[in-house]
Amino acid sequence: MKFVDEAIIRVEAGRGGHGCVSFRREKFIPFGGPDGGDGGDGGSVVLVADPALTTLVDFRYRRLFRAERGRDGMGANCTGRSGVDLEIRVPVGTLVSDAATGEVLGDLVEPGRRLPVARGGRHGLGNTHFKSSTNRAPRRATQGTEGEVRELRLELRVLADVGLLGLPNAGKSTLLAALSAARPKIADYPFTTLHPNLGVVRRGEREFVLADIPGVIAGAAEGAGLGLRFLRHVARTRLLLQVVDAAPADGSDPVAAVRTIAGELERFDPELARRERWLVLNKTDLLAPEARDGHCRAICERLGWSGPWFAVSAATGAGTRELVGAVLGRLEEMRPLARPQGDV
Repeated sequence: MKFVDEAIIRVEAGRGGHGCVSFRREKFIPFGGPDGGDGGDGGSVVLVADPALTTLVDFRYRRLFRAERGRDGMGANCTGRSGVDLEIRVPVGTLVSDAATGEVLGDLVEPGRRLPVARGGRHGLGNTHFKSSTNRAPRRATQGTEGEVRELRLELRVLADVGLLGLPNAGKSTLLAALSAARPKIADYPFTTLHPNLGVVRRGEREFVLADIPGVIAGAAEGAGLGLRFLRHVARTRLLLQVVDAAPADGSDPVAAVRTIAGELERFDPELARRERWLVLNKTDLLAPEARDGHCRAICERLGWSGPWFAVSAATGAGTRELVGAVLGRLEEMRPLARPQGDV
């Protein structure tokens, strides 16, 4: 199934039913009083977070959603039936905003969470409500009001504890496969990863969710490449792992690669750029064993890197156990800072 992480839809709540003008007409009561019933309320539109969904692809084929209108009132004080609310199921992690104003309406980060997005119209009143001592036979009723109409922007932001960042071919997908049971597409050419991949990393009874996104390239903040479009998927993570090819075959500088990612993060979202970020020097199996440690330390020294860093080989598994242990320990320390739940 094609991965789709953004969609715009139009939702229309149901109109309220009209009130009725009616009078009692019974044998021996030729001039009975008013008995027009009220209309029913229009149905509302509600978004529901469904853990069974993983993409917004369904909204590429259907963009208009209408809730049922309320029925009109009838004689004998019969009230019209209210319209049924329309439930639209979206993936957990969907951020909902008004497409016209940009106002964030809600963030569906909990399974089963419900978010009303368009309120149904109010019912009209029957002529019974307008009877008075001076008007015993009112011929007045009110119409139901229109339901709310909105265009919504849906953005899917995956829920993960840790996010992998790096240039194309840094080995992020290979690392994801080495650490978890996920099997992303892996090949020796740029942009093998075309959509976010998730994997669950388990060690004993402890686990965390790891997200791999498409590679970020220079100019991503201006729209180049694929990474910027998917950086939203690491916005919820608590820890970022910046994966760098420590031994690039093309002779490029790993230090420049680290600085490129840092610059694009800052341009995309300064708050995300300040999030805790660890350096993972990958593909160290391609370095001579006697030069491996010194080479990695030299990279960190040139960067002035003061945070944690790890030398690993996703291909052989070297260093990955130490990396996972450190991540698990740090996440446990960060548990009280778990991502906020509910509306933004």
